[in-house]
Amino acid sequence: MLSVLKLFIIPVGGGIPAGVMLAQTKGIAWPVTALLYLVSDIILAFLFEPVLRILAFICSKVSFLTRFAAAMKAATARSVHHMAGTGAGPVGLIMISFGVDPMTGRATAHAAGHGFLAGWAIAIAGDMIYFGVIAVSTLKLNTVIKDPNVTMMIILIAMFSVPTIIKIVRTRILRHTV
Repeated sequence: MLSVLKLFIIPVGGGIPAGVMLAQTKGIAWPVTALLYLVSDIILAFLFEPVLRILAFICSKVSFLTRFAAAMKAATARSVHHMAGTGAGPVGLIMISFGVDPMTGRATAHAAGHGFLAGWAIAIAGDMIYFGVIAVSTLKLNTVIKDPNVTMMIILIAMFSVPTIIKIVRTRILRHTV
């Protein structure tokens, strides 16, 4: 189980398909696999939070960084507005964590005024949804392909290309509706 946890701790989504396939190979049940991923998110929370707090402190002491932080806060509010409809609410923040990563989700939740527990709960919720999507996709695709290496490569390519494709399609659709 430790080897699966190590793959999940990798702070880029590529650890998910590899960890899921390794867990399946080792006979680890999916609830345990999901719990291992949750543990990796909790470990990440305790490692990243001090870094986030130091950055927030530094930003509050340097005028340029204070203005930059305010601009980022405004940009974040605009970004999540189209997802949640009400600004930086929990659903919009969860979607940021789902769409980017839990560290960005936590930083955004912090900028929106959420403390440690609520901020990480939001970030981890989005990341666990992302994990579920990638884990199920990986396992289902592997039942068809039956080659873990090819499955992981296809999932990794999809993980990095699908968001870009969606953005391009959305941009084109928005251009035609305006």
